[in-house]
Amino acid sequence: MSSHLERITVNPKQCGGRPCVRGMRIRVGDVLDLFAEGLTAEQILEDLPDLEADDLKACLQYARRRLDHPLLAA
Repeated sequence: MSSHLERITVNPKQCGGRPCVRGMRIRVGDVLDLFAEGLTAEQILEDLPDLEADDLKACLQYARRRLDHPLLAA
């Protein structure tokens, strides 16, 4: 599986430093919320025409990696 994470950008001066897609003001969290509400990838791409299919994959990869890191016990 190739990494699409280069499509995710973090800029402290944009969207409160939250991760965004390709420097746009479309946050990773917004895309994940749309998936959580039951929209399909096709519906999301229709609603947000600036996005590409690889952007959606990047959002999912980003979320998976953020959740899959080890936690160190205190």
